[in-house]
Amino acid sequence: QFGTFITPDAAEPDRVVELALLTEAAGLELATFQDHPYQSRFLDAWAVVATVLARTSTLRVTTNVTNLPLRPPAMLAKAAASLDILSEGRVELGLGAGSFWAGIEALGGPRRSPGEAVTALEEAVAVIRALWTQTADRRTPRIEGQHYRLAGAKPGPFPVHPIGIWLGAYGPRMLALTGRVADGWLPSQGYAGPERLAEMNQRIDEAAVGAGRDPAAVRRLYNLNGSFGAGGGFLQGSPDDWVEQLAGLALEQGISGFVLSVDAGTARAMQRFAEEVAPGVVLAVEHERGSSAADAGQEAAPEPPPAPPQPDREAVATTDVGVTPTPDDGRRLSAEQAWDESTRPTGPAQEPGAAYTEAGRRDGQALVQVHDHLRAELATLRDLVEQVAEGNREIGEARSLISTMTMRQNSWTLGTYCETYCRIVTVHHTIEDQRMFPGIRAADPTLAPVIDRLEEEHHAIAGVLERVDASLVGLVAAPEEVAEVRAAVDLLTDTLLSHLSYEERELVEPLARLGMGLV
Repeated sequence: QFGTFITPDAAEPDRVVELALLTEAAGLELATFQDHPYQSRFLDAWAVVATVLARTSTLRVTTNVTNLPLRPPAMLAKAAASLDILSEGRVELGLGAGSFWAGIEALGGPRRSPGEAVTALEEAVAVIRALWTQTADRRTPRIEGQHYRLAGAKPGPFPVHPIGIWLGAYGPRMLALTGRVADGWLPSQGYAGPERLAEMNQRIDEAAVGAGRDPAAVRRLYNLNGSFGAGGGFLQGSPDDWVEQLAGLALEQGISGFVLSVDAGTARAMQRFAEEVAPGVVLAVEHERGSSAADAGQEAAPEPPPAPPQPDREAVATTDVGVTPTPDDGRRLSAEQAWDESTRPTGPAQEPGAAYTEAGRRDGQALVQVHDHLRAELATLRDLVEQVAEGNREIGEARSLISTMTMRQNSWTLGTYCETYCRIVTVHHTIEDQRMFPGIRAADPTLAPVIDRLEEEHHAIAGVLERVDASLVGLVAAPEEVAEVRAAVDLLTDTLLSHLSYEERELVEPLARLGMGLV
């Protein structure tokens, strides 16, 4: 999961909301807001959460993290549950023990020692959970703590989804508390650098095991600070550097949520995070986990005896290659055609007894994984078009994002998403044209006609993407012309799905056989 960490600056309230809307428009899942009630230049974080929930439809929203000493846990439970009901399950609860005690005292809150703060937080979690729990006997919970108590209060209202309680924790006692009672851990890079995560994770894991919990029940999220540049440190390089570093944290430290700190001046960085980094991290992690699982299975199983050549090679080839090419179901949505499919060349027939290396099998598997990602993105794009056509997404609602967006089609949510999707497709095709195709052509010259045709289709798809862009420009000026967008996306659907199936049919087996180790 990927999201943003936004400062609720009272001097620019519209910009605060715009950054949250841009978070959703860019395809990120989570928007979070820091909560420092004693900071006079900040809006109230929970008022911002409510406003953003009302202006969005898919975005999950939370504080990062709630200042407990100034927010009674019983009322916090009611507020969070109410917003979860009103937003149909899009609220989480980031929670902290408190800091900046002089400011807290100035607003009438308590000053607590570190030990008292941890105890109070544990009691607060118990209070919140008790008020969110519906029991068959409708028993009223009773809690007698040093800092918080419940004396016969009736639980409710109840959240419509299991709200996660994510703790901002750094010290040993707070980390142990996280392992014992929390649903998630939400530290910030500035206080917990990447080099400290292993040790801190270990404390959480040990406490979870000691409490009889599975450590995996505690989700790990990470607040990030970074910039795209020439390199030289953590999250200071290119998008590829970011992908490598964040995928490493996911694989080695179990981090499953990355939350980027953004403000008005870093809106473009947030877009790059959404468009280039997030999809890359997902694909890298999926590929590495798939490869590791395959390797582990291979090591655990005894080596099978060589199989004799079979008359029907299709089933054997599928098993040997390690992945099944996605078939073309033949359905078409558009009366137009970007090319004549009957003229597509095919590669030579598979040779009996062909050998497939693990490196080659991974290449074929990675090709299908990337294509599956593009197919899923295409389905989301089509859904957005239908929402606009049916009036569930209004163009004017998202046009306030224009000032923060630099992409060509950036006036509204659908345009933003189309540009993001089109860029992913284009980058994927560029990688194939510049790296994979020359390698295959050199390794097996008999595949040259297939490679030539795939490159031609890449150019044709680029033209279809341009048509999608042009139709979006027209729709911003004339909303009634949504049929043009539908027609363009229908043609894109036909051409892209047909192309991806053709490419897998022709290249998965050669990739597995040639073993070039592209991934």
